[in-house]
Amino acid sequence: MTSLRVTRRQLIRAVGGVSLLALLGCNQREQNTQQEQTMTTLYTFGDSILDCGRYNEFGVHPGQLLVQNDDRLFPEFQGQDLTSHGSARLEHRAVDGATVAGLPTQAQGLRVEGKAIALITVGGNDLLRGLMQDTGPGIATFANALDTFVQRLPIRPVLLGNVYDPTLGDDRLNFSGIEPAIARKNLQRINTAIQEIANRYGKLVDLHAHFLKGDLSWFTATIEPSLRGASEVRRAFLPHVIGE
Repeated sequence: MTSLRVTRRQLIRAVGGVSLLALLGCNQREQNTQQEQTMTTLYTFGDSILDCGRYNEFGVHPGQLLVQNDDRLFPEFQGQDLTSHGSARLEHRAVDGATVAGLPTQAQGLRVEGKAIALITVGGNDLLRGLMQDTGPGIATFANALDTFVQRLPIRPVLLGNVYDPTLGDDRLNFSGIEPAIARKNLQRINTAIQEIANRYGKLVDLHAHFLKGDLSWFTATIEPSLRGASEVRRAFLPHVIGE
């Protein structure tokens, strides 16, 4: 039977190797933690303004473009995204067709670690489902629900987009069957409510004003953002997202 004799030098080398491996492991864990802490996570909540991928052939929606631009589709925005400024990821929670009542469900299971930015667009479907002709407390109820959601959302900053006008201010394009003056008044009321909530908790992104500068190519299926529209939603949010 062969006896094992370990010299003092061999023992020191062995212990040193183990220590080095442990140190490397600690350094790797520290690096991973630092990466998590420096990673920016963009969260999207709300409706099809942010969840419009099904309305274009490329499946593109604004959150994707804000995190990493598609340089092939939109060369104008090359280098103008979160990834160009550091590590970034998207947590897409917005759902096509959502109303303010669905926002708490979108936030279920939310775990926020490190730097985060929240985008919210809501109100259009609430208008379509009755608030467009509201003469009672409906818009106040909407505002209270949105205020509660944003107040409880554990993400700051929060960027609230208001509701655009798919008719571009042209009564001839009215699709609702509701008197245009009434519909526009309630659109203004709901956007005023969104503005007030944005002033309390974050910043307003004025999609309404931005889309009035556009044309019908920004829309598809009458009211949804087209591929161009998705990029224009991105354009409106971009300076606020990069500025954060």
